[in-house]
Amino acid sequence: MKMAIPKLWAVIPAAGSGKRFSTTQLKQYQQLCDKTVLQHSVNALYQLPLAGCVISISTEDRIAKQLVFDHPVQFCLGGQERMDSVLAGLNHLRDYAADDDYVLVHDAARPCLHQTQIQYIIEFCHKDEVAGIIAVPVRDTLKYAEKHQYIAHTVDRENLWQAQTPQIVKYAVLRSALEKAQQKQIVVTDEASALEVLGIAIKLIPGRSDNIKITYAEDLQLAKLILQSF
Repeated sequence: MKMAIPKLWAVIPAAGSGKRFSTTQLKQYQQLCDKTVLQHSVNALYQLPLAGCVISISTEDRIAKQLVFDHPVQFCLGGQERMDSVLAGLNHLRDYAADDDYVLVHDAARPCLHQTQIQYIIEFCHKDEVAGIIAVPVRDTLKYAEKHQYIAHTVDRENLWQAQTPQIVKYAVLRSALEKAQQKQIVVTDEASALEVLGIAIKLIPGRSDNIKITYAEDLQLAKLILQSF
């Protein structure tokens, strides 16, 4: 009897306020090459053979459902923290995703996912690993600062990686990890952090420096140049 091939699902947490970008504007709805940042992020994920995509939004969001996406998306109500929004997306998929299916969690404001990373993700899934994240080695010299922004010492960057998204995890494993983080009141800033608490091995998947996350207003122009170069 043939084993069922794991499906790929996407969850995009988009309920955050993004105050580093603007106190009044949400970065995922900024215009970028005739689409919003969020629309580009969804399109980037659909370079993969996704079974479906869920976007977690806030109760105050009046924009997401008005957008016209090039691919099918569903919406659910997100939470106060990133992990709450991701878990809400996973719960939304409860009746669709199998335990061994893969879930790709991707930042709403990370629109520049390149085709080479897509290929790495596909290869990762074929190896039946439990969890992996797109990441790049830290290049710049890192300084540890004390208060008032004075340098305390230089941080050894050997073995340091910068986490990106997508972060890819088996559905049941990720859901269990986030539920336990909630129960223990551990606030995690990405999905890998929740898995680390459980001691789950996480594979580093080669990323690219142009897979940027829109964090500040000036990042929009850089993202535009990157997308135009693809």
